[in-house]
Amino acid sequence: MMNKISAVIITKNEETNIQRCIESVLFADEIIVYDSGSVDQTVSIARKLGAKVSVGDWMGFGPTKRHATSLALNDWILSIDADEEVSADLKSELLKRRENLNPQVGYRLPRLSNYLGQWVRHGGWYPDYQLRLFNRQHCNWNEDVIHEKVNASSTDTFLSHLNHYVFKNIDHQVQTNNRYSTLQAMDMRRRGKKFSWFHFLTKPYVKFIECYFLKRGFLDGWAGYLIARNAAYSVLLKWAKLKELS
Repeated sequence: MMNKISAVIITKNEETNIQRCIESVLFADEIIVYDSGSVDQTVSIARKLGAKVSVGDWMGFGPTKRHATSLALNDWILSIDADEEVSADLKSELLKRRENLNPQVGYRLPRLSNYLGQWVRHGGWYPDYQLRLFNRQHCNWNEDVIHEKVNASSTDTFLSHLNHYVFKNIDHQVQTNNRYSTLQAMDMRRRGKKFSWFHFLTKPYVKFIECYFLKRGFLDGWAGYLIARNAAYSVLLKWAKLKELS
């Protein structure tokens, strides 16, 4: 019997990405879109492309993805973000392997990100494995509101890429860093993490060195430098906001 797959996507104001994303998973047996308050054309575009759209509250990354997964008809889930697309090679590999998928195994997909019009292969951005294909009877998203992940007792890895169109522009990256650093600071405080002047003063520099030199971000040129700088700035914001919350 064929393993039927449901593609599951969470969205909010993704009208520039959603068509590309959905068209890349049209091979799936159904496409579920869970939207948490879009005010653009995301929902109408998704419906026109045949996706089953559900609208509801944002509950944090883990809980929202877990809820969206529960809306699927099939147990095999391909979870994909709106700014991602299944490459042609990944589609072919998935279709070849779908009959031999092990329901107790979570499958990791290498993710290749496009930033400022170029594919980034250094600085810690590649291969950026993401566990996105799983059987929900044995694996599922955890309840973490940020840094969510699929819990699986064992994993296997695909060879072909999941493409990721990570930021529209530098302004979008700055906005994202601001939003995520707030969530990270709140999560740190919830877990009882205390502000540290030592970490505040040193960790941003360590992050830049890690991304730009140790992980060879310099090989990606201008994009690699900005990635390292923004990664360091995000760390600075996270610790500054933790002190503010304290």
